[in-house]
Amino acid sequence: MLAIGDTIVSLDVLTQEFLCNINHCKGICCVEGDSGAPITKEEAEIIENLLSELKPYLTKEALDVIDRQGVAYTDIEGEFVISIVNDKECVFTYKENGIWKCAIERLYTEGKINFKKPISCHLYPIRLKQYRKFMAVEYHKWEVCSHACVEGKRIKLPVYKFLKEPLIRRFGEAWYAELELTAKEYLKSDYAKNKANK
Repeated sequence: MLAIGDTIVSLDVLTQEFLCNINHCKGICCVEGDSGAPITKEEAEIIENLLSELKPYLTKEALDVIDRQGVAYTDIEGEFVISIVNDKECVFTYKENGIWKCAIERLYTEGKINFKKPISCHLYPIRLKQYRKFMAVEYHKWEVCSHACVEGKRIKLPVYKFLKEPLIRRFGEAWYAELELTAKEYLKSDYAKNKANK
């Protein structure tokens, strides 16, 4: 782990390689899992205010869930997460040509709203965990993303470079510049080289 500001960054963020290809995975990360993606109370409020624009893209089942419990809920682990349908898919997903997509991101891309998507979705496969004195920035390995790992390795694209935009969105330009510098120094170190050769 490496300390950057008030964060502790997992070495996997620097050394693992990743390149998402939605045409291969079909957006399954928006469907699989035990609960919804983590979301902040502020993000939930933003999305609540965008529901009138989002509703035309959502399924009846998703709208029923939102009517019952809102856009987010507290899961069994006590984490505030996006509501899901049938204990699976995010309420904001829709299927197009066999691929699960995000209604929020679609409206953002079309210039209809100014909120791209919750930061936890934008940052995936990085997950954030807040501790008392620091925030952990960790790489989450998941079988459904195995092809993304293969693709990332093929073009030698580390996780932190793949996620440059959301990392800057969450932590700022100065934090990311320090991360890049730290990564460069770490990857030149004997420790990193020895670990890579094992």
